[in-house]
Amino acid sequence: MAKLLRLENLGLFLLSLSLFSQLPFSWWLYPVLFLAPDLGMLGYLAGPRFGASAYNFTHHLGIAALLYAIGLVTGLPLLCLGGVIMLGHSGMDRVLGFGLKYPDSFQHTHLGWIGSGKGAGASAE
Repeated sequence: MAKLLRLENLGLFLLSLSLFSQLPFSWWLYPVLFLAPDLGMLGYLAGPRFGASAYNFTHHLGIAALLYAIGLVTGLPLLCLGGVIMLGHSGMDRVLGFGLKYPDSFQHTHLGWIGSGKGAGASAE
């Protein structure tokens, strides 16, 4: 199942590249902005519960799709760009095994535990 999920998320990353190619931006912008969703990790400065919420907001595939759709409907390519970057970043994160966070620990994700922390290798509930 893990291989299938990684393949699916690789597809989302590739989709983001395809959608980006339709936007009126230079290609250098994609890698420059690629790590921008990780700014959500700054929420952890306010504690693990707020940090998990902030991180999950900036890595949520539904929000990425919503941003892109609103950008299409309103004719605002910057919103499309935000959605595409979130989609590509989140897809690649999940290919690498980084998932949405539970509020108890940064290492506890919906894909299981990351790193060598508590419960490493165990699958998430």
